Amino acid sequence: MSLADLTAGETAFTTPFTVVRSDLVAYADASGDHNPIHLDEAAAEAAGLPDVIAHGMYTMGLVSRAVLEWAASTGETLRLTEFSARFARPVVVPADGGADLVVEAKVRRADADSVELTVTVTSGGERVLAPARATLTAN
Repeated sequence: MSLADLTAGETAFTTPFTVVRSDLVAYADASGDHNPIHLDEAAAEAAGLPDVIAHGMYTMGLVSRAVLEWAASTGETLRLTEFSARFARPVVVPADGGADLVVEAKVRRADADSVELTVTVTSGGERVLAPARATLTAN
């Protein structure tokens, strides 16, 4: 597929993820972010949260992964040159079953040299990231 073949408004990809508590423990160990709101129900509730929440940067990492996996699937050699997002609400991760996330990207603009995506991330039908933007540029 050529980047120039992409049309503004079309869905580039939809990628589901399930986040479970063991993911949060692994991320805390890797990142050094052991804030108890991500690991302990009582601490999360004491902070006014309904349950343990995912680390924001873990969520961003999943979004980046989805974008880069899509980029690899295009057959083009693309670099992620810009990525931005704003957290809209926390991703609550219940002990039973975890949290289901859906990452959906739509083409905002595309030409032969680059593509700009608008990325929406939802959990339980609620937006957890304000529309993120990713720009990928051909090498």
